[in-house]
Amino acid sequence: MMTEHELNAAIAELESEMARLQATYQGVFEFANAWAERYDAIIAATPAHLRPIAEQRLHRIGIRWGVAHGVRMTGQRPALKE
Repeated sequence: MMTEHELNAAIAELESEMARLQATYQGVFEFANAWAERYDAIIAATPAHLRPIAEQRLHRIGIRWGVAHGVRMTGQRPALKE
């Protein structure tokens, strides 16, 4: 099982690897599968008490890269309107 520090390092490594994965796996399904394999490996090694945090962080990475369901923000919205 991973410690919290190891979990943070594994998630950071996956996040930094996403651009390379996208370039390597040209098809959407291959890219999503490569991400899912890494997601599953991280979750499998995560202790139960850290699993909800890990799942949340990994899901947000998946949304940003288009391999997980969720709303993706692609435009800019001003915080305040004049």
